[in-house]
Amino acid sequence: MKLVWKLLRQHISIPQFLGFFFANLVGVVIILLGVQFYNDYKALDNEDSFMKADYLIVNKKIGALSGLTGKSNAFTRAEIEELKNEDFVERIGAFTPSSFNVKARFDVEGFVNFSTEMFFESVPDEFVDVKSDAWDYQEGSNEIPIILPKNYLDLYNFGYAQGKGLPKLSEGILGAMKLNVQIAGNGNNDSFDGRIVGFSSRLNTILVPEKFMQWANQQYADGEAVKEPTRLIMEVNNPTDDRITSYLQERDYETDEDKLDASKTTFILRVIVSIVMVVGMVISILSIYILMLSVFLLVQKNSTKLENLLLIGFSPAKVSFPYQALTVGLNVLVFVLAVVIMLLVRGIYLEMFENFFPDLQVPGIWQALVVGMGLLVIVSIFNIIAVYGKVMSIWKRKD
Repeated sequence: MKLVWKLLRQHISIPQFLGFFFANLVGVVIILLGVQFYNDYKALDNEDSFMKADYLIVNKKIGALSGLTGKSNAFTRAEIEELKNEDFVERIGAFTPSSFNVKARFDVEGFVNFSTEMFFESVPDEFVDVKSDAWDYQEGSNEIPIILPKNYLDLYNFGYAQGKGLPKLSEGILGAMKLNVQIAGNGNNDSFDGRIVGFSSRLNTILVPEKFMQWANQQYADGEAVKEPTRLIMEVNNPTDDRITSYLQERDYETDEDKLDASKTTFILRVIVSIVMVVGMVISILSIYILMLSVFLLVQKNSTKLENLLLIGFSPAKVSFPYQALTVGLNVLVFVLAVVIMLLVRGIYLEMFENFFPDLQVPGIWQALVVGMGLLVIVSIFNIIAVYGKVMSIWKRKD
């Protein structure tokens, strides 16, 4: 075995292996950073996260004479089905409005108490951006989970409370408050306990679970008073698609232009991130090719001496081992350094994230490690098989 190592050291090309090492290091770092950045940014439970799907809220335009002419701004089943069948739509859901009277009152001893008339809406659960185990309703329960728009809390804290000298409220404080909800309609009048389970950045409405809304509309709404949906929420596959704007304009539908522009921007950002990760993969593949070329040249330079080693009794596995160990060792070193660099860069951007999101709960790095280990194993197996195959070609030639 020492003879083979001596042959290896005689003809090894340091510049070639350094070229492979740094090219592969750059490629692996880009891939690991891409995976880790994707996971870290997804942790921002916020509509601003550009890794989230693109959602648009659609409604019919309300003209100046709509009320006088009696023209409905509700969507019919046919209109919803037509929109659902468009190529740019991934999923679509309807806002179901409450068809009964709702009053709510905060009762907190030693704190400001106020009551108001309000309304409820619901959407299919897959469109709700607040993840909570409490987001469910079982018929017969006296507790209603409620999600409020985040901008309602901002308006209270930075507008109403500040102007009136009232204490500001955090999401945690509101979640702990008792909300008394009075629901009346169809000859019934009942009291429920409302529980605020989260605040939505995506949906600008007061949400209750769809199960509760279906039950409550049957219980408290007059049959003729049940309303058709006036707003739809849809997930689109490409917000930059011109067909979306054309479709909405042709049918006199409208959506929030700021949301549409933001969706276009986030879509482009996701494409850029994907391109960067693909570039990292290409660099890694090219570096693997450089390594294999270097090893093959090294084996070719030593082919006569390796053939002599095979003739005097060394097996192909023993002759292949030093070359295989060299390639695997380089791959392991690249992986270790890539993880270190990824952690250093991650520390820099997480510090910037935490300046904007103090309560950010970032995930671990296990997914990036799994991807890196997967690359290491796949590349190492490929290198081992390729080197062994090259030595076997010399072994067959000696016959």
